[in-house]
Amino acid sequence: MAKNKRIYGCTECGATFSKWAGQCAECQAWNTLVETVVDTTPTGGSPGRTSNWAGEQAQVRTLAEVSTEEMPRQPSGSSELDRVLGGGLVAGSVVLIGGDPGIGKSTILLQTLCRLAQTMPALYVTGEESQQQVAMRARRLALPEDKLMVMTETCIESIIATARREKPKVMVVDSIQTIFTEQLQSAPGGVAQVRESAALLVRYAKQSGTAIFLVGHVTKEGSLAGPRVLEHMVDTVLYFEGESDGRLRMLRAVKNRFGAINELGVFAMTDKGLKEVSNPSAIFLSRYDAPIPGSVVMSTWEGSRPMLVEVQALVDTSHLGNPRRVTLGLDQNRLAMLLAVLHRHGGVPTYDQDVFVNVVGGVKVLETASDLALLAAVMSSLRNRPLPMDLMVFGELGLSGEVRPVPSGQERLKEAAKHGFTKAIVPKANAPKESPAGMEVIAVTRLDEALDAIFD
Repeated sequence: MAKNKRIYGCTECGATFSKWAGQCAECQAWNTLVETVVDTTPTGGSPGRTSNWAGEQAQVRTLAEVSTEEMPRQPSGSSELDRVLGGGLVAGSVVLIGGDPGIGKSTILLQTLCRLAQTMPALYVTGEESQQQVAMRARRLALPEDKLMVMTETCIESIIATARREKPKVMVVDSIQTIFTEQLQSAPGGVAQVRESAALLVRYAKQSGTAIFLVGHVTKEGSLAGPRVLEHMVDTVLYFEGESDGRLRMLRAVKNRFGAINELGVFAMTDKGLKEVSNPSAIFLSRYDAPIPGSVVMSTWEGSRPMLVEVQALVDTSHLGNPRRVTLGLDQNRLAMLLAVLHRHGGVPTYDQDVFVNVVGGVKVLETASDLALLAAVMSSLRNRPLPMDLMVFGELGLSGEVRPVPSGQERLKEAAKHGFTKAIVPKANAPKESPAGMEVIAVTRLDEALDAIFD
């Protein structure tokens, strides 16, 4: 009979050994040997084992012979989740969802499966909770629970055997860190167990056409726990952002083989679960009775849509040898660079000032279009001069003080005009031939020119 052989490979240099050791004998690295199973079946394969996921011999075709018809998608029942997935669920796809504990991973998946179970077979596999706990959550959220199948299991062989018998069209595994395979001796949650279990689930998804959601734990740094190869094995990787004690949750796609990356879905946590927010710009904008210093609105581009967010800055005299530079929702290194540009090309020093910057609502702005708005908020706080409430700013800054254009400038201006903004300061290359109705667009090319336009 065919027999599986256990070996231990070094994650640093790739060397393999027959026994585990604390130190790799090749590269001398410590605690890098990971258990792996090697199939010793002859090349011809064993009975019941196929040569590829489809169960057929691999065929070679030219690109012209390959059908390019778009895969049909199944709506999940949530427009924001469908947006992040690229339009809906694809048969045979594997989606990995990560996020901090308590942020809503299990909640949104239970809501989705309860809705999908009304029209197709669905299976919810939990390795962390009992069936009673899942049922109690469904009843608390007032979800339809009459057709969703629930299973408590941590052995991957038993999970796949049950799935082959029940034949679900969509399945959730919560979470992948609790699943183990009997082929390995290591404890669940280890690198080898997570990798092998995920590989078996991916193979089953491709064979059966079942769409699978995997829940992944995250580390203290916010990245998915386990090997990075886990992200390469799946089709889509989604991250939950936001504070666990806050109301808003953001679901961001960082990898998607069936749609755009960096797409953002916005949800609000309520007593009935996660509710989608169809107009996030209205949520993230604070409405004040009067203008306040250190606050400005910018238009950021998330995936396929613009979104208005408020950038706040607080500048105060520093009593430390090294002034503090603190950011929430923005890159801290970029803030330090922009303050140097402000000093060199704007003539405004901040070497004796503490600078704190925050993006309201817990949004993470990952693009450089926030540069001009960030410095506008810093200058407003430093001079204690409030900016007009109907002003919107965006643009990228170069090290020589030039204002660079950003993608999709027209759509950003239309989004601002839709929410009642009457003045916009943008890069000259993003200036439209015809401004949106009721909006004055000021095009700038240099930082000093932008500051004069903002504080005229």
